[in-house]
Amino acid sequence: MNKKTTDLMKMNYKAAAYKSKKYNKKETIRTKHGGDGENEKDLKPRSPVVTLMGHVDHGKTSLLDYIRKTNIIAGEFGGITQHVGAYNVKFKNGKSITFLDTPGHEAFTAMRARGTKITDIVIIVIATDENVMPQTKEAISHAQGAKVPIIFALNKIDKVNSDPMKIKRKLSEMNFLLKEWGGNYPSQDISAKSGEGVDQLLEKILLEAKKLNLRANPNKPAEGTVIEASLEKERGYTTTILIQGGTLKVGDYLVAGTFHGKVKLILNERGKYLKKEYPSKPVIILGLNGPPFPGEKFKVFLNEKEAKQFVENKIKLKKEHKFRFQRKPQITLEQMTKKIKKLKLIIKADVDGSVEALSDSLENLSTDKIVVQIIYKNIGLISESDILLAVASNAIIIGFNVKITSKAKILANQKKIDIRFYSVIYNAINAINAIKKALDAQKIIPTKLVGTAKVINCFKHKKIGTIAGCLILTGQIKRNYKLRLIRKGQLIYSGELNSLKRFKEDVKEVNKGYECGIVIKNFNDIKIGDIIELY
Repeated sequence: MNKKTTDLMKMNYKAAAYKSKKYNKKETIRTKHGGDGENEKDLKPRSPVVTLMGHVDHGKTSLLDYIRKTNIIAGEFGGITQHVGAYNVKFKNGKSITFLDTPGHEAFTAMRARGTKITDIVIIVIATDENVMPQTKEAISHAQGAKVPIIFALNKIDKVNSDPMKIKRKLSEMNFLLKEWGGNYPSQDISAKSGEGVDQLLEKILLEAKKLNLRANPNKPAEGTVIEASLEKERGYTTTILIQGGTLKVGDYLVAGTFHGKVKLILNERGKYLKKEYPSKPVIILGLNGPPFPGEKFKVFLNEKEAKQFVENKIKLKKEHKFRFQRKPQITLEQMTKKIKKLKLIIKADVDGSVEALSDSLENLSTDKIVVQIIYKNIGLISESDILLAVASNAIIIGFNVKITSKAKILANQKKIDIRFYSVIYNAINAINAIKKALDAQKIIPTKLVGTAKVINCFKHKKIGTIAGCLILTGQIKRNYKLRLIRKGQLIYSGELNSLKRFKEDVKEVNKGYECGIVIKNFNDIKIGDIIELY
């Protein structure tokens, strides 16, 4: 190798090294600018994000209306909030609070659940001339599921029939002992109409925020959560977002969910044009090529190419994930015991007595190794609200002698929520107890669905009872399996197989595609078209 060739190789090596060093330097700056890790010196104090929750017409929007000194209610249909509104309120002392006003009606429980995921503090508004309503209890459950500090605002103290002490006693009965009674939960008697007690409430919010030591890094590309999105005729897609970190600027390339675009305009809730905005501030942006779902995360990229590439990869991964896990529940009791030694349960039953008996019995199963936690219990059908709470809390729903609404069933399938139905209280207790014992022994008991059969004929027998002529639709049936009988999408019975026959002969198992005769132990009300699930 001659000297000329050697020198040329050295020059190429130096050039490559310089180029690599320059590239790495760029990458280092970029990572520092938009990475997930935060340096302590980069963090600055931010405003608290507060969500108002509670029963319809208990005064949430009226309270926010008084605070903002504007007439929000005038723009709402029937005086009831129809969407999640986000408002930033600044005070004379220079501090500010971002409020999320969520609907209180049961039909909008999904939006209440959305609010608790992005909030720092929850204000539960309760009218002192009424009572702690079921929707109020649901709101408290959502806040607890999100592990967010709660402040109780006892409203309408200006009314003649107001009784704050009654509400405080009711809360104490629900294990929410207020600070003035020696408990842990702050509260304030207020009148959203006259403004009495509102200043003290705001002081308690800021005091709670100070304890939380809320901080964010404003010196990086913005990231946060989508609150709501809509399509307007003249403007196109408008998206309300909450900035949770970084600074958002006009011209940024933003990705929210599976949509992207260049931020053309930034507006605050009053319609004022902004060039940029900082953490804990809600803004309305224009520029995305579609409406992202509420609750979707957003982030800013360096350029359009990277934003598009990120969306393409996300869509691809989403399709692969859906294909791979489309029949997998969000979380089952067995999967939960693998991750944590705590079983979170939601109980819905037909009567109050069953609710209390079941919840007390299940909680008594708790040991020092595994805790059974009832996060919500009530009577009535399993509703969409219950499904949303299960999603937010990673909980299992226990249905005792109740049915599930059609909309809730669709939502449960979409969210892959595990729902267990029981008609005998001891079956529910034994099932949870078996899981607890299995966890203690570091073993997991499989209880997954292993087969389904459709009843195509019924035969009456004097000694045996009703024999169901069935066609095995999926999996296989074995004689020692347990079963659930489903009729028109509703649970009718949970129990065990008494016998399994094929051509009048007892058999141990029958596979998919074959017909068989099934006798259910202690149950004869079987009809053609019923579905039998084996597990």
